[in-house]
Amino acid sequence: MDTVQIDQVRQFNRTVTERVGVLHDHYLGRDRPIGAARLLWEIGEEGQDVRQLRERLALDSGYVSRLLRSLEADGLVTVEPQPRDRRVRTVRLTDAGHAERAMLDGRSEELAGSLLEPLNTDQRARLTAAMAEVDRLLTAATVTLDTVDPDHPDAQHCLRSYFAEVQQRFETGFDPARSLLPDAGELRPPRGLFLVARLHREPVGCAGLKLPPGAPAEIKRMWVAPRTRGLGLGRRFLTELDALAAQQGCDVLRLDTNKALTAAIGLYHSSGFQEVAAFNDEPYAHHWFEKRITAPPLG
Repeated sequence: MDTVQIDQVRQFNRTVTERVGVLHDHYLGRDRPIGAARLLWEIGEEGQDVRQLRERLALDSGYVSRLLRSLEADGLVTVEPQPRDRRVRTVRLTDAGHAERAMLDGRSEELAGSLLEPLNTDQRARLTAAMAEVDRLLTAATVTLDTVDPDHPDAQHCLRSYFAEVQQRFETGFDPARSLLPDAGELRPPRGLFLVARLHREPVGCAGLKLPPGAPAEIKRMWVAPRTRGLGLGRRFLTELDALAAQQGCDVLRLDTNKALTAAIGLYHSSGFQEVAAFNDEPYAHHWFEKRITAPPLG
């Protein structure tokens, strides 16, 4: 990895942590560090499952427990087991907690204003645009790609979401019974695999890879949740599947798609795929693509 880039990231981290005041135990002038303040904000108006809260912030369970005990002692939250499963705990803000959260929101807005106030109009626009880009890229870096069984609940969630979307977008609608859908066995090793993208452990995309013996590898059912589009997940799926197919000794990668999926068609063109003659009888396909791939070097 480029050492200049590493140094720039570290410098950026130092500048941000100093400027927004997270180096102090009294974040935004209150009697608690930023971790506790962030928990109050994430709990929100309706409360949160403690486990989901911990996963959302990627925090150690012991650390979250200590923060919640501190907030409970201050009368800002209540933590109670759910009646149906006492192992699951829900944290909610008290009236004092709502008031504290509102105060933190106000002070956070003041801090944001203090970052912008010394800058001229052009500088403010540049800074906020740069922040939006950093936020987008850091979010993209948070997404994981995991190989799962196609019957895994996260895989099924993505496939249901995919089918619902194409049902709306295709001119003729979408009936899974008419489509050349791979069965689950075709997307399990050694005949294939299935990837799920997760953001904060929530499924936000999927893609399957068929690896038929003696035939080109084929990408099936690639989908990215609307809320995560723009993070480069489609291209990341293609890159990962390309590499996985090459590792299995494949030298050709194929896919088909519907004319309504214009963004996907543009992505395939820009990723090195070439349009070819139809290689299957998929009733919902209007375009067929193929790409030559190369096995990774040994060692």
